[in-house]
Amino acid sequence: MTLDDTPGTIVFDLDGVLYLDRQGVPGAGEALDRLRGEGWKLLFATNNSTKTASTVADHILERTGFAIEPSSAITSAASAGAYAAERYSSAVVLGSNGLVSTLQSYGLEIKGAGPADCVVVGLDIDLGYGDIDRASRAIRQGSAFVATNVDSTYPTPTGLAPGAGAIVAAVREASGVDPVVCGKPTARFLYLVQPKLVGPRIWMVGDRPETDIAMAHDAGWTSVLTLTGVITDPTEVPDRHRPDHIIDSVADLPDLVAGSRA
Repeated sequence: MTLDDTPGTIVFDLDGVLYLDRQGVPGAGEALDRLRGEGWKLLFATNNSTKTASTVADHILERTGFAIEPSSAITSAASAGAYAAERYSSAVVLGSNGLVSTLQSYGLEIKGAGPADCVVVGLDIDLGYGDIDRASRAIRQGSAFVATNVDSTYPTPTGLAPGAGAIVAAVREASGVDPVVCGKPTARFLYLVQPKLVGPRIWMVGDRPETDIAMAHDAGWTSVLTLTGVITDPTEVPDRHRPDHIIDSVADLPDLVAGSRA
């Protein structure tokens, strides 16, 4: 099968769609394998800024048994890196080692404190008061404020945990400055996805209406919401970001896709 024969591309969110923390969603690997076997190109787009593209590939394999190339993964850390590298040379980072590594791969010099050209804020599960202090001080001193994403929560097997958006909100309040946001559903994130798309049909599969489904709507893609992540009750889906399809699990996706072509 050549690229011209490819039915299209399916873009998957990760947390809440393919896995919850370290637990794979049952049937996720089998669904991915079937879709690839049917000729679909698969991409993986996450607002989780803690992971490099290589880490994303490792985690998908560990948790679903499905192997991907790191080039198929697009992260909010990469989106922030691409945005910042076009404008700045140095950054103070409030985030994980994965975010730091990704920013360095774009050529940014990482500083422990200001002055710096920008401050990049992402998810940091080891966050302390001092981290918010140094980030907000650098912004007040003139550093630009860049956020990987503003997801308020992320799904885990035991419920929703605070996301990067909660940390961004703290820095916003302490600095008095609104950030430039680089994750889904922004055009900055979409800019990294679009060159990787092939085929006449594009689907987006996610669990968060205001990011995954909103990006699909903005791009004109077919949108699918899974009920294994942020939303588990279809009555909770907001009208503003209502998807084209709602499925219980990504395991149901191959049959949905096949049915849509009948």
